[in-house]
Amino acid sequence: MRKMTCSLTLLGLALSAVPAFTAGTEAQSRETTATRAIDRGATEVLSGKTPISVTITLALPALGDAEKLLQSVYTPGNSQFHQFLSAEQFSARFGPADADVARVIASLAKYHLAAQRSTVTTLKVTGLPADFERAFLVNLHTFEVPAHDNAAGYTYHAPMGRATVPAEIASSVSAVVGLNSAPAVKPLYKVAAAATPARTPSAPSASTSNPFGALTVADFAQVYDVNPLYKRGLTGAGRTLGVMTFAAFTPSDVFQYWQALGLKVNPNRIKIVNVDGGPGAPSDASGSIETTLDVEQAGGIAPGANIIVYQGANFYEDLVDVFAKSIDDNKADTLAMSWGAWEWLFNLENDPVSDPFTGETVAATQAIHELLLRAALQGQTVFAASGDGGAYQANDSFGCYGPYSSTVANSCNLALSTIYPGGDSLITATGGTTLPGLQQYCLNAACTAPYYDVNIAHERVWGWDYLIGLCATLGYDPISCGIFPAGGGGGVSVAFSKPWYQVGVFGTQLSQPGQSFSLQPYGLLDKLPAFYPGRNVPDVSFNADPNTGYVVYYTSSATGFALNYGYGGTSFVDQQFSGVTALLEQDLHQRIGFLNPTLYYVLQNGRGYLGPNAPFRAIVDGDNWFYHGSPSYNPGAGVGVMDVNNFDRVLERLF
Repeated sequence: MRKMTCSLTLLGLALSAVPAFTAGTEAQSRETTATRAIDRGATEVLSGKTPISVTITLALPALGDAEKLLQSVYTPGNSQFHQFLSAEQFSARFGPADADVARVIASLAKYHLAAQRSTVTTLKVTGLPADFERAFLVNLHTFEVPAHDNAAGYTYHAPMGRATVPAEIASSVSAVVGLNSAPAVKPLYKVAAAATPARTPSAPSASTSNPFGALTVADFAQVYDVNPLYKRGLTGAGRTLGVMTFAAFTPSDVFQYWQALGLKVNPNRIKIVNVDGGPGAPSDASGSIETTLDVEQAGGIAPGANIIVYQGANFYEDLVDVFAKSIDDNKADTLAMSWGAWEWLFNLENDPVSDPFTGETVAATQAIHELLLRAALQGQTVFAASGDGGAYQANDSFGCYGPYSSTVANSCNLALSTIYPGGDSLITATGGTTLPGLQQYCLNAACTAPYYDVNIAHERVWGWDYLIGLCATLGYDPISCGIFPAGGGGGVSVAFSKPWYQVGVFGTQLSQPGQSFSLQPYGLLDKLPAFYPGRNVPDVSFNADPNTGYVVYYTSSATGFALNYGYGGTSFVDQQFSGVTALLEQDLHQRIGFLNPTLYYVLQNGRGYLGPNAPFRAIVDGDNWFYHGSPSYNPGAGVGVMDVNNFDRVLERLF
């Protein structure tokens, strides 16, 4: 049986080791990187003959020193607390030496591969597939995936089996990404299930000015106590928001949204940076509504901030390059990504490359982790959505639901699972809640009384199991009703071990026993480790339930411009935190940097939930189909939701 490992380093800090997994013998004998389970119906066409490109990330020669500095920079009272590095200082102190870079470039040239340095730690390498095959001892093939369900067909190339880094440069290479050009991640927004039509509210909720499903950033500010900051003149002026995405957008949509709310914004506030040529024109299929809502939310909460949209195509190579470019630039004070996928997919299919000296795997997760280390040392605050598949992100990522059934080809197991990149221990993972109030649902085609009432008494962990009764009344089970596994992503990572800032935090958990994942009819089976002391996600939450959700101004490639109601998902939350952070940084006149050490420091020092000025509100009610709310940290909502004004007061005292 084959073991899969990743060389993420654990030195007592946030860098975390990936445990070895043992896969089923029969299933793994059929599984290769190219025959990806997610690509149902893929068939080999022909090995590619046109040039391709990959990204090689360069190892940090002083990685251990950088890790030690990280903890010093984020320990209150340390002489280096919040002494952030400039991009130039990081490069000089921790970047790869020019001689090492030249050696890697020269080695690749022997295989007729042209390498050019794109950032301090990345190379863009181009050449013919045959040359890559010789360099990395692998066979590349092209595969065609037919259209299925509502998904369009596409073609990708991938290696058959594992590639190997040339021995002469292995010590200088952190990852090789791009040998597999399949789609990497999905947008993390959610809309209400079609089987549970909600009655359009006729009046605002008790806590907002607009009804549920039509909330705006102004309602967000009302619910989470942002307005006192606005009254003090804070708008995010002088700060820059970074949106990392994989679909283009129509800028007029976001300006129309801000204008409708009466926000005064600079008409030149948005800069678009196309990474690796960009994602092409806006389209519904690519996920352009995700980018649109990202910019609307972050830029609406911090109307005085500038915005840089780093956009690439949805490939593993671009995923790494978007992180690399935005962090290498070091122009954005905050960065947020609203895309992701089940973390174990990255162990299976992110171009794992074996290091011939250690036998370990170096891949995209290692490369991005080291980039996030750099971001933290530079004082950039990075957020990522925790996902919308509740405690079962694997099912949500594959688009298959429910426990395995031998009679249902696309069914899959009920495996507790978390998302990537939100599960990386050097990123702040944002979870989701449901706002309190009355929800009314239609029981007939005319949507006339009587209605099915759902009254949420207190803000709760977002999980649509609160709609099970409604679905039963309509004659559906949770799967056919479309409510499972929708909810705020959360749980225990089995790819990243528990970081130092979560050690001793009451409410964090170990991975559950008896977890395995299989996808029919391919027979792919992975047994996930039991009782693993993994990184717990999310870290912190805001409202993400589409049923208590938001309006999005968006120009559809199919139907044109419209106001789209009833949108939610944790992708709203990471962008909201990005905007909030810009307000906090303007008030503090400095970058905040990696937020997690501060979140858990405040929690652990008894300041979290106590008194009228508590910075957090514990989310006690609800669950995400498995992990329940509690008066403390929990893997359903993290430390809870933030009272922004109170958190600002805590930061003023702390910094």
